[in-house]
Amino acid sequence: MPMRVITSKEKNCAFTGHRPNKLPWGENEADPACQKLKQAIYDAAEAVYSSGVRHFLCGMALGCDVYFCEAVIRLREEHPDVTLEAAIPWEGQAEGWSAADQARYRRLCENCDYITMVQTHYSPDCMLRRNYYMVDSSSVLIAAYNGSAGGTMRTYLYALRQGLEIIELPIDGK
Repeated sequence: MPMRVITSKEKNCAFTGHRPNKLPWGENEADPACQKLKQAIYDAAEAVYSSGVRHFLCGMALGCDVYFCEAVIRLREEHPDVTLEAAIPWEGQAEGWSAADQARYRRLCENCDYITMVQTHYSPDCMLRRNYYMVDSSSVLIAAYNGSAGGTMRTYLYALRQGLEIIELPIDGK
């Protein structure tokens, strides 16, 4: 992957969102509520693109991160000046995932313009470090967030403290 040289975080957007275990539909992406959230993620990415954002950062976790990554890839098909960065917390992030999830992860990483490996080995704080990296590199955060405690909440609160514009996408089970 080429080295990333971004001159201003003002044109960057990060994403945070829940994993399948916190989503009302779990892993059932055919659920109408999941389809609705995926469209909302795409619409939010398109809106920040319209405001001047060209670089998107994704943490590459299962669930909402994957939806975001796929939405930005779709957006890039319409706007070739879009760039996508996979911010990976450690090299083994996808170890232990199902074969299908690992294949999807590899395909998405191959479609990213840049890959930033936050660290090589797992540590208890590696995902938090990845999230802080994304927030610190951005001026906008899109958050698919249901208010529950966890990494998404920590990222959301950190982005608030850092003064980022936040686009909150509610997670609806209907």
